[in-house]
Amino acid sequence: MIRKAFKMKVYSDKVEEYTKRHNPIWPGLQEVLKDHGVHNYSIFLDIETHFLFGYAEIESEEKWEAIAHTEICKKWWAHMENLMETNTDNSPVSIALEGVFYLP
Repeated sequence: MIRKAFKMKVYSDKVEEYTKRHNPIWPGLQEVLKDHGVHNYSIFLDIETHFLFGYAEIESEEKWEAIAHTEICKKWWAHMENLMETNTDNSPVSIALEGVFYLP
């Protein structure tokens, strides 16, 4: 299992809506994530900076990257683009974080 951590940024006035749209997440998107080997996926918010910290355990980088090419993922990005910093394709601006400590 590969552990991934990354950060994104939600607009300060959109935190409540961002949280609402994730609870619950679309069932079809959840299914795609699971089918592509994603486990223990969590997103946390730093309320002071509005940075989101994402953590997921994945089976492979290839499967993880393939999620971005699914129709439901593209629809999800379009659904979320007005709430957070995004790229031109509506994907969230996501910065990979480097692991510095792990206690198995």
